[in-house]
Amino acid sequence: MNESRTFSRVFYASLETGAAWLLAILWISPLVYAFWAAFHPGEYAVNFDLLAPLTLANFREALSQAPFPRYALNTFILVTTILTAQLVLCTLAAYAFARYRFRGHQVAFALVLVQLMITPEILIVENYVTLAQFNLVDTILGIGLPYMASAFGIFLLRQAFKSTPKELEEAARLEGCGTLGVLWRVYVPLARPTYLAYGLVSISHHWNNFLWPLIVTNSVETRPLTVGLGIFGAPESGVNWSIISAATLISVAPLLIAFLLFQRQFVQSFMYAGIK
Repeated sequence: MNESRTFSRVFYASLETGAAWLLAILWISPLVYAFWAAFHPGEYAVNFDLLAPLTLANFREALSQAPFPRYALNTFILVTTILTAQLVLCTLAAYAFARYRFRGHQVAFALVLVQLMITPEILIVENYVTLAQFNLVDTILGIGLPYMASAFGIFLLRQAFKSTPKELEEAARLEGCGTLGVLWRVYVPLARPTYLAYGLVSISHHWNNFLWPLIVTNSVETRPLTVGLGIFGAPESGVNWSIISAATLISVAPLLIAFLLFQRQFVQSFMYAGIK
């Protein structure tokens, strides 16, 4: 009986390990192909010859055909603006929902959570009309404005603030801290891993966002990397997989490098914040 249980545990463990490796291979295969095609001439893009010559010409060609440095700058400004606004607004709202009891606070928090059930695509037309009324179409601020109040961020920080002992707040008030002082000196430092986890989610999401920026932007001065890459790789502009792969690596390189450098901190912050 014990041998049967041991065999079952070993079998299921081996099955889980094999499935994990299979999923990992499937996930990383497109990235491996992109690396191969980007660093080899076009004739070797689909011909995996280990002796094929290496080249950086694909990157030079991609940078000469499209203003990817400008796209990268636009994307950096966009994600930085959105994240800064989200951290300020979500912190204030989460603190209010966690520590204050006002008339209708439960209804207000329920309305915030309703936003989690509404996909952004449903509001594209209304958001575009609103931006047009404020003359914010084809602006970086217009791209980020609909995302600056995040229901997910409010919920996540509220849960972190609710787990903070109330005695720490009372001690800070005895030391003379006001409301903002308590928030800045007590709640924000204790929720730092939650902030890091949420920041990673926000940056990765808005760095890769495509549909809304595609609709709002019309010029190089505001176009982010995802839209620029989509236009660059359009079939009517000619398909050279080596050059497109090089452009793709240029687009994903900042996030990929950041993940490789801070992988341990990323995993620890997600585990602490309870995000799976």
